Amino acid sequence: MSVLIGNTPTRTFDDARRWVGEGTALLTSAIDDLDSSAFDGDSQLPGWTRKHLVGHVAANADALGNLISWAETGVEKRMYASTEQRNADIEAAATRPAEELRSWYLRGAAELDAAMDRLTPDQWEHEVITAQLVTRKASDVPWMRAREVFVHAVDLGVGITFADLPDDFLLALAGEIRTKRGLSDDDLLGVEGPLPEVAAWLAGRPHDLVDAPTLGPWL
Repeated sequence: MSVLIGNTPTRTFDDARRWVGEGTALLTSAIDDLDSSAFDGDSQLPGWTRKHLVGHVAANADALGNLISWAETGVEKRMYASTEQRNADIEAAATRPAEELRSWYLRGAAELDAAMDRLTPDQWEHEVITAQLVTRKASDVPWMRAREVFVHAVDLGVGITFADLPDDFLLALAGEIRTKRGLSDDDLLGVEGPLPEVAAWLAGRPHDLVDAPTLGPWL
């Protein structure tokens, strides 16, 4: 590889908060540039239109807001009622008017940002449970949102690529995906290319790497 992808964390809490802002700005700009008809176009995710994708990211802000509320109040509030409800909501979003989806996305992003600003250092240490039933500290929520907004800005299919994402974010992303996929140094032998292409490959997105093995979808 032409970049070093480790399997240890390469991010801080402050990094994640900064990336949420940068990623939200990138995705918001892309969504703002879509006219209503463009929402019905295909995203880069198989089977999803841009309406599916925008609805998903909007719902994700609400869901992560539930975890922030849990950390703030101490009252358990899960991300989604169930996986089935989450999937049904995404399909329902694909039938909603474009401007309604745009407004939902903007509201959710703003409310999540405001909620995160309210948390105290002690509240960020509270444990919450993700949609994958994994127990994590609330301080992981900004990283979870940063992944969503940056990667789905690429998935929107409007010309944004992994090369448009910050290098420090890509290193952290690639390191986490490598760990979650259980890829060893031997698995990465022969996979060579610039950081954005390696990160795209690890994330199961289109890439220009030669002879890289096919990986399944992620996120």
